[in-house]
Amino acid sequence: MRKFAAIYRRELMYYFQSVTAYVTISIFLILSGYFFFSIFRYYNLISLQSIQNNTFSGNLNLIDGVIRPLMGNISIILLLLLPLLTMRLLAEEKKLGTFELLLTYPVPDITAVTGKFLSALTVYLIMLSGTFLYPVILMIYSEPEIPPILSCYLGLFLMGCSFISMGLFFSSLTSNQLVAGVATFGLSLFFLVIGWAAPFVGNTTSTILAQFSLLIHFDSFSKGVIDTQDITYYLLLTIFFIFLTLRSLESTRWRN
Repeated sequence: MRKFAAIYRRELMYYFQSVTAYVTISIFLILSGYFFFSIFRYYNLISLQSIQNNTFSGNLNLIDGVIRPLMGNISIILLLLLPLLTMRLLAEEKKLGTFELLLTYPVPDITAVTGKFLSALTVYLIMLSGTFLYPVILMIYSEPEIPPILSCYLGLFLMGCSFISMGLFFSSLTSNQLVAGVATFGLSLFFLVIGWAAPFVGNTTSTILAQFSLLIHFDSFSKGVIDTQDITYYLLLTIFFIFLTLRSLESTRWRN
């Protein structure tokens, strides 16, 4: 436990002793704030028009009009920014020559990997906590449903875990942080858009593609539905890439 705590604390300190965490969090909050302002302003405009025309007012609600579009946009922001948090986790160790030392330390690979994973996850949770202001603003001016908001955040948390595990895996494959970041972005984007091809293929293939789509699984959370199938998907995806990271470290140890 001490070894895990030391690795976790070391990685977390690095994030906040450099500009990585501050820049990533700042960009995330600026972009998410912009999207919230734009979506909320558009919702208010539509609401005002519906009241004046006495039409469509029954179909307007804050969850479908504000929260779901906002969370969808945040998931895209995460796709762009989380690789910045993960690309250095192991790639930098290789570049600085400390990776071999890490392999020879009396620290199990799973301890080192989980320590690095949780440090990036902690920074991500700090990023995500900054968006709690948006539901609070909605509660001041209206009475949005709380369960769908909580389920959306659960979905974002699980999606973030998946992105971070992918980034950790690619960071274990190369000493070039840029390559690790681009590869993480590419694979994350693939899992996001894979479901878009579903309408253009057969039923069987469509079902398979839907099962691998991050967005399709996230859609249930955005509707306020917590399905064990969706939770299992994100957890398995996260565990799978952590497993691949461990195999990558083991392979490197054997080669050395």
